[in-house]
Amino acid sequence: MDQEAADDAGVSSSAVDQTVRQILDLIRNRAMSVGDVLPTERELGELFGASRNTIREALRTIRTYGLIDPKPRVGAVLADRQNVAIQNFFAAQMDISRTSFHDIQGFRRIIELGIGDHIVLNASTAELDALDEVNGLIEASKDVQEAAQRDFDFHLALMKLAGNRMLVQTYQFLSPVILHIMTVGKSIRPVLSETRQAHGEIIAALRARDRIAYSYLMSRHLDSGLRFVPDDLENARTSPALTDPSKDLHHV
Repeated sequence: MDQEAADDAGVSSSAVDQTVRQILDLIRNRAMSVGDVLPTERELGELFGASRNTIREALRTIRTYGLIDPKPRVGAVLADRQNVAIQNFFAAQMDISRTSFHDIQGFRRIIELGIGDHIVLNASTAELDALDEVNGLIEASKDVQEAAQRDFDFHLALMKLAGNRMLVQTYQFLSPVILHIMTVGKSIRPVLSETRQAHGEIIAALRARDRIAYSYLMSRHLDSGLRFVPDDLENARTSPALTDPSKDLHHV
């Protein structure tokens, strides 16, 4: 076995993951921006005490998420797709567990209940009609992935009614994580009529300008998923609904 093969054999996923985090920290700490060139593989290896192949694997991982681009005779440079790249990387690194589900739902509860007052006071009838149209699409979903996307679209539309771009951007940033959790949930409880009905009740509360009803219904809606989420979300990804597109999404 030559030295390079020996190095390959010694590369562990944990070492690569640690090096990925170190490189991302380096980018943040140096406030690097689009077009900036990363240190060479050799320099990174010396900085982090990592082997050449560990550095290469870490850079390959980061490149997969679109954060860097290789440039001939230049090296790895930060790409202009940073926002999307960091979003995807964040989603991939987040643990898939019941705890993470609680954390995400807790975040959504703070935000989605908090915007109720603004929507009740400011949303027009036309805007609520448009929200109804978005909700109406969910039962036409062909698989759990499409159903999750349309569920997400409804909640994103609510964010937009709050009239705050930062909230919308934050929700979009978290979209890979939220979509994954929604997909797993729908693979376990694939009854889309219930989701549409819950959304419809929320819209009705907004039309009635009823803050209390909106808060109650949204809270109940966000809590409802907990009844169907198993302790082991990681293994739930092998659910038949995720792997079998013919699974009935409309009946238990």
